[in-house]
Amino acid sequence: MVDQINSNFAYRNISAIEDTSAEIHPVWFVHEDISDADEPLLAPLFRESFAQWLIEAAGQALFGAGQFLLFNKEAAIVAGAGKQLTELTETAESTLASIIRDVIGTGNVTTNESEFGYVAAMPLTRRKDGAVFCVLAYLSSYEIKEKLELLHQCGLHFRSCFYHKFEQIYVKDLLLQQQRSEQDAKRRDALFQAAKRLYDQIDVASVLSELLRSLEQLYPSSEVHLYLSQDHLNGDARVKPLVFKNAEHDLVAKAFLNGKSVTEHDRDGTLRLAVPMTGKQAAYGVLCMSIGPGLWDEADLPAFLLLADTSGSAFENAKLYEQSNLLINELRLINELTKRLNQSLRLKEIFQFATSELLTIFDADYCCVLQLNKDKNQFIVMSSNFPALTSEQFSPDYGFCGMVYRTKEPLIISDYWHTRVVTSKLMDNTGSRSLIASPIMVDGEVVGVILVTHKAPNFFSYDNYKLLQVMSTHIGLAVTNASLHAEVRRMVITDNLTGLHARHYLNEQIQNKQRKDPFGSLILVDIDLFKRVNDTYGHQVGDRILIQVSDIIRSSIRQGDIAARWGGEELAVYLPGIRSEQAYRIAERIRQHVEQETDPVVTVSCGVSEWTFEDEKISVESLFYRADMALYEAKHNGRNCIFVGQS
Repeated sequence: MVDQINSNFAYRNISAIEDTSAEIHPVWFVHEDISDADEPLLAPLFRESFAQWLIEAAGQALFGAGQFLLFNKEAAIVAGAGKQLTELTETAESTLASIIRDVIGTGNVTTNESEFGYVAAMPLTRRKDGAVFCVLAYLSSYEIKEKLELLHQCGLHFRSCFYHKFEQIYVKDLLLQQQRSEQDAKRRDALFQAAKRLYDQIDVASVLSELLRSLEQLYPSSEVHLYLSQDHLNGDARVKPLVFKNAEHDLVAKAFLNGKSVTEHDRDGTLRLAVPMTGKQAAYGVLCMSIGPGLWDEADLPAFLLLADTSGSAFENAKLYEQSNLLINELRLINELTKRLNQSLRLKEIFQFATSELLTIFDADYCCVLQLNKDKNQFIVMSSNFPALTSEQFSPDYGFCGMVYRTKEPLIISDYWHTRVVTSKLMDNTGSRSLIASPIMVDGEVVGVILVTHKAPNFFSYDNYKLLQVMSTHIGLAVTNASLHAEVRRMVITDNLTGLHARHYLNEQIQNKQRKDPFGSLILVDIDLFKRVNDTYGHQVGDRILIQVSDIIRSSIRQGDIAARWGGEELAVYLPGIRSEQAYRIAERIRQHVEQETDPVVTVSCGVSEWTFEDEKISVESLFYRADMALYEAKHNGRNCIFVGQS
């Protein structure tokens, strides 16, 4: 009850402190007084004051000759001391109450004689307005008129004790107010410092660490956990993912979904408080604090809410900073990748470079790049750091490359071992569990697939998934450029009619071979009487004969040999690392097949020449000159034959 009095007195209006000099002004709080609103709370103060008065007035003869009784404004006895005359009857109590009410009403000292003896009642008044706030009565069996002055002094003494106690409580309340103000100031300062430290952090991990450290300092007797809705590995056991299991009964889920703080009390009195950690854009998690019985002050709630809001804003700022840095790094990576991809126009080099770069960028264990061969309708492994897959071929319906091919969409697998949606040779043979995959698109069609894997589960993030999708687009552009370049180059070095190489390409290749090889041979093939074929059957049939002879030549030579259209109806074949004797046999094979397989039937004449590193002069021109002279000899010796030119 005393605490209740303290609480109420503490919030009364405080008189302004004036300039007090010892000569004319008393201490400022002696002007403070009780009010009508305080009446229900005065009983404990009456008893304490009465007890103090008894101690100070001990030894008074009046205590031995009668009884003192203290009445409140309702004429109810709140304290008493001295010699009790007799048990008061109901009638006597009623009479006494009537006397007290008269005194309260008139404010005058009253003496009375009744069946239980003599009564003197002295009203005690307030400082400011003189209103009666209690009555001190004295009951005696002796005449007490001559003792009125002494009784008056006793009343004043009690009044002094009352106000002394009142001032003690008042000062105590003031000190409590000051203490609370100081605590609030310290809390505000601690919150300011905590907020400053939070905003000083520029990465998410530092914000979370600083938040938990601040909570430890501000609420040392509590247990704090942070439940995040974002994917984040902090390393602190108190930072946990936000999981919705039973939102209706889960304190944390309820706070997150409602966006408001939620409290609950356990049976042992422990308080659990959950507060959403929000920023301007979204809610990022929930701060949950458990604190033992009696250790929580409701006045701390605003501070805790403010800290949660501050941490939410700081977390959001750090997240945005990280995302901007990530975006900058991604743009830098994409720019660098694109620049280096475009430095090469060879598909094999592009695939190999893409594999090595993707392994580094995603810190992956394995990477595999497949290209779709439309002629075979197969995915061919063009590049991989897993040698067992080199040049492997897969159906467009197989595994993850088949899924990407059908959907034309990127793919992310968190744990292949637990969600085996398809069978994958790459995942099984490498022991990988995480995967991100993306199609390589050209003109809206899938021309290849990129597979990036790691042995750990849940390794790749959604940001990795999006980045691979962007990078695959640039790899697709590089593949398109390389394919176009290869096609243009093929057109430049290829004769459109026969499909054989152009003459200038043959010249370049012979020059290159002469720098490295010890010897080589050249066969010049001329279709006999080709003008007669054109004149007889027409140029379309002549073109068909050229194509037939070119196909025979292609089927009669090795893969490394170079066949070209030398001009008109003349064709040439360069045979690296072949001497003239073997070249003659090859030319003979060509001659025989042409005579047997062409329709209409034509024949060819051939001239053969060779070069060796021992020749005094090695050049393409000399090699062609000797072969041309041999062809001339064959023409003048009846055609459909072969001559070998002499060095």
